[in-house]
Amino acid sequence: MVKLSPAAQKFVLHWGEMGTRWGINRTVAQIHALLYISSQPLHAEEITETLGVARSNVSTSLHELQGWGIVRVVHVLGDRRDHFEAMKDVWEMFQVILNERKRREIDPTRALLKDCVAEAQKSGSSESLERERLGELLEFFETMNSVYDQFHTLSPATLRKFARAGDKVKKVMKLIS
Repeated sequence: MVKLSPAAQKFVLHWGEMGTRWGINRTVAQIHALLYISSQPLHAEEITETLGVARSNVSTSLHELQGWGIVRVVHVLGDRRDHFEAMKDVWEMFQVILNERKRREIDPTRALLKDCVAEAQKSGSSESLERERLGELLEFFETMNSVYDQFHTLSPATLRKFARAGDKVKKVMKLIS
């Protein structure tokens, strides 16, 4: 069992709560938090004992975190068990999560909106308000997708610099608008 400091316990519990608000299972989020703050890779039994959750829940959660690409299996010399570690660079982790959420949530919504707009256009003028609103929503999603395409290729270091530029970026945007 890993001994967590009061601050680590507080973080793991809070990350689990936030996970539920983001649509992620509490245990998945808590395991991610534990692995993120851990100084060394942990095996499933350590995670189970530390968090006091069922071993099957840990296995399922680890599989999900690996599917997101933010946790990976590592091997420790002299131990045949799989150990797990979380991605440590928060900027890189943010990009990976953003990419995955786009793939899982945004892309299917864009596809559905395209279908709905095409269908509404076929139905004639009786649903002009529907067609207009669906078109506006599709345009928004397409614009945000374009912004995403421009930003997702930036390195974590470049993204960090851009985010820290804050007011400078706002001033430039005011000049060009």
